[in-house]
Amino acid sequence: MPRRMTATKDGTRKAMKNVSFESQVAGWLMQDGWQVFTPLLDNGHSTDLLVSDGPHYYRIQVKTVEATGDNHYIENKWKESYLDVVVVFARNSNWGYVMPAFTNNRRKLNFEGHQKFINSKNEFLKAFHKL
Repeated sequence: MPRRMTATKDGTRKAMKNVSFESQVAGWLMQDGWQVFTPLLDNGHSTDLLVSDGPHYYRIQVKTVEATGDNHYIENKWKESYLDVVVVFARNSNWGYVMPAFTNNRRKLNFEGHQKFINSKNEFLKAFHKL
């Protein structure tokens, strides 16, 4: 059976974990019938995923945080971009939030209009469709 025998550097491990959450969202959205595109480079545009239902396109940013609960603040790292949706995963738990992109400097995860989901395809899609 294959086993990874080399150590992974901390920065690389963090990048791999973050990309895994982006891939998870992409997979869930494709299973729901969305076309999913990934930018070659999202530097400056804060777009991790671009999704389309055909005539409409939406820019999505996927974030991960070490959250201890729903009152955790999410920092706005996408100012002056044209994002539509932000998906936040609690790295240290099994839940997340889907929310419209906002312009404030920060906002609580459980702010009105933000949709909480348990880390599963059906729960995520239910929250995503409520936006």
